[in-house]
Amino acid sequence: MSSSSLNHSATMADKETMVPDAERRRALIGSAVGSTIEWYDYFLYGTMSSIIFAKQFFPSDNALVSQMLSLATFALAFLIRPIGGVIFSHIGDRIGRKKTLAMTLSMMGLSTVLMGLLPNYAQIGILAPILLTVLRLMQGLALGGEWGGGVLLAVEYSPRKKRGFYGAVPQTGAVLGLALGNIITSLLSASMSEEAFLSWGWRIPFVGSIVLVMVGMWIRNAVGETPSFKKIQASRSSAPIPIKQTLQFHWRQVLIAIGAKVVETSTFFLYATFTISYMMDHGFARSTILNIVLVCALIAFPCMLFFGHLSDKIGRKKVFIGGSIAFMLWIFPYFWLLDQKSVLAASLAVGVGLGIIWSSYGAMIGTLLAEAFPPDIRYTGMSLGYQIGAALVGGPMPLIATALIAYYSGSYVPVVIFLVLCALVSIVAVGVARDRSGLPLDE
Repeated sequence: MSSSSLNHSATMADKETMVPDAERRRALIGSAVGSTIEWYDYFLYGTMSSIIFAKQFFPSDNALVSQMLSLATFALAFLIRPIGGVIFSHIGDRIGRKKTLAMTLSMMGLSTVLMGLLPNYAQIGILAPILLTVLRLMQGLALGGEWGGGVLLAVEYSPRKKRGFYGAVPQTGAVLGLALGNIITSLLSASMSEEAFLSWGWRIPFVGSIVLVMVGMWIRNAVGETPSFKKIQASRSSAPIPIKQTLQFHWRQVLIAIGAKVVETSTFFLYATFTISYMMDHGFARSTILNIVLVCALIAFPCMLFFGHLSDKIGRKKVFIGGSIAFMLWIFPYFWLLDQKSVLAASLAVGVGLGIIWSSYGAMIGTLLAEAFPPDIRYTGMSLGYQIGAALVGGPMPLIATALIAYYSGSYVPVVIFLVLCALVSIVAVGVARDRSGLPLDE
């Protein structure tokens, strides 16, 4: 190694140590808390779409039609997430990560509270599903901008040798948000009659989210702008139109990001949304299903932190691809175990699938995408790839799976084939990407 390279590495190390540990911790906590609240609000809709919304907002003589209409509104939010990603990432790359995250958290909180106050179909007719859909689209816009900023709040504050671990922390917001929603829904479901829960009890977690949003805003307000963005401000090197520069010079990385997202998003919503309706159709009680998903989501939390740490030791690509291969090997046993109609078998299926296997690549996706783009268009590039991947596969996944099972007379084999293809797409995408684990983030 040349002396200039050694001096450069030393300079980068010095810059890293200039960030106080207390400031890093605040950023990490702010990233995790905000991400958890955003995902709680977002997943609450997914849980209720399987339990409440089909009956309350999309009544029909055909239960399957009601269910599919409810899942369709769930999917619609994913289609608008790339637009939210473009809008808010432009702001994030131009004026800062912190201000953008305040906007997205406020928008998500407002739309969620309004859902809890919305009259149902029996009260205001066709206006009910229309307004519900509008509010769901607001959630999609907010999450489209939140995810990239939340990850960057952690990753851009991270020490180089702990970047995988730091990047995994905001990703745990997905499973913690899912768990929090299931805890509250399960407690409410157990503490009141079925009639009361269906009538008004389901509204409580939506309206109550305003408290969580206020806590999240207070915590994030104590966090400063990220070191990477401060460098951009100091050098006045921000991209005038980040989306234009991203598509003109970094379109390959965007395609890789889309491909990497496919397995992570399709399998997460397999476990978090589709499995709920699938198990209900197989005779499981709602409370039992929610408890299974809750426990498995909590298992995923330490597993994600472990895989983030592991990626700092052996590289992101090895962990991501290894997890994707493990998923392909597990998906047939997964459905077979669910079909045994046993609580123990179902717990094993979801525990291994969501708690362990999904955690491996779920923990990687944020850091992997952040490392793929330069700082001046990082928010835009990673948000665009992530949200397009989610829109193409994640949102439609429960709807696609429901339609395939209905068309093929209850057989889950077509769903398995679809998911294996998703995993193969991601393996190829990540396989051709450059592994930048351990390299300076802003070079």
